Amino acid sequence: MSQGGTAGTSLGAGVVAEVAEALAPVDAELARRYPGDPGTRQPVHTVYVPADAVSPGTVGEWGEAALALLDAHAPDAGALARVLDMDESLAGPVYDRIRDKLRREPVEDLRIDFEDGYGARSDEEEDAAATRAAKLVADAFAEGAERPAPSYAGIRMKCMEAAVRDRGIRTLDLFLTGLMEAGGLPDGLVLTLPKVTYAEQVTAMVRLCEEFEKARGLAPGRIGFEIQIETTQSILGADGRATVARMIDAAQGRATSLHYGTFDYSASCGVSAAYQAMDHPAADHAKAVMQVAAAGTGVRLSDGSTNILPVGDRAQVHDAWRLHHGLVRRSLARAYYQGWDMHPGHLPTRYAAVYAFYREGMRRAGERLAAYVAQTAGEVADEPASARALSGYLLRGLDCGALDTAEVKEVSGLDRAELDRLAGR
Repeated sequence: MSQGGTAGTSLGAGVVAEVAEALAPVDAELARRYPGDPGTRQPVHTVYVPADAVSPGTVGEWGEAALALLDAHAPDAGALARVLDMDESLAGPVYDRIRDKLRREPVEDLRIDFEDGYGARSDEEEDAAATRAAKLVADAFAEGAERPAPSYAGIRMKCMEAAVRDRGIRTLDLFLTGLMEAGGLPDGLVLTLPKVTYAEQVTAMVRLCEEFEKARGLAPGRIGFEIQIETTQSILGADGRATVARMIDAAQGRATSLHYGTFDYSASCGVSAAYQAMDHPAADHAKAVMQVAAAGTGVRLSDGSTNILPVGDRAQVHDAWRLHHGLVRRSLARAYYQGWDMHPGHLPTRYAAVYAFYREGMRRAGERLAAYVAQTAGEVADEPASARALSGYLLRGLDCGALDTAEVKEVSGLDRAELDRLAGR
């Protein structure tokens, strides 16, 4: 036995203590930078509506339009299954859930757009629109609201570039002030900062949030925001470093998600309009960098959108549906659990893809979790990380309405609280 060691060991207690002391700053840094998933619901999509077009009835109108499109071009489960090449045994429960969702909560996350979808207006017009947006969001989250309402809502302001910076800040201030005067910031509030190219622009947004919190007596860190990745500089900086990782750090814990902007990013790479798409290699590269930069930080990812709309005759609608459905499935397989939808006609295939994704894997995930909890031998020897992923998968399915608690418990033996515990929530 070496001096200072204990029976069966060679290293002294003093060495272990010295290593612990030396790594204490690293331990603290790991805890600060990589807190893990926030354990809250993530919407499956975001719908952007220009600030001059949004109304108290917008969410319900999107649901009604989507249902009308289903009635016209896929009036039953079998018809939808044939369009999307979906197993008919799966199509029945998926179709029923789609229709229920379109009546109950057609839009999970609504963003009132003051950027590209809104454009340049007079200050008087945008001031009025920002104040109106605050009232719409406050009313949507009010208890007893009669209309269908999203679980998340907010604005996309103008960016931090010099030409529109002051206007964007004023719109943000008017919107947040309006919410405070209407009763406070709702839990489902989401803010989007677009066209970020430098980490310093994120730092500026943090400063605005801090100052607003001080001015209105809010708890520090109450206001978070999304960072929209739409430029090549947001992925790779002039110094060769991954800028998006620096942006997450600059947000000081306020970044809630990274949103990929399909068309602006593709254009900044020089991709011609006909080939700007979510599955272009340039898009895959950008999102892979985003994914690695965000891993473990608690910052979530959202994919972009397609601009191919399901309009026109039945053949055109079906073609657009097949395209959108395939893109959403592709994103889900790559762990991009959220995306943008640009038209009410995208809602049926958004939910078709999402619901099928969770329903077709529910039984296998439940059985693996049951075996993990029972510590029995199965075909797959799962570890704690796999159990977290499996339970997270089922929880996402529950959150969006693809699954219900009774059927998840039937296949896994676990209730919601037990799934939360296994997922580390």
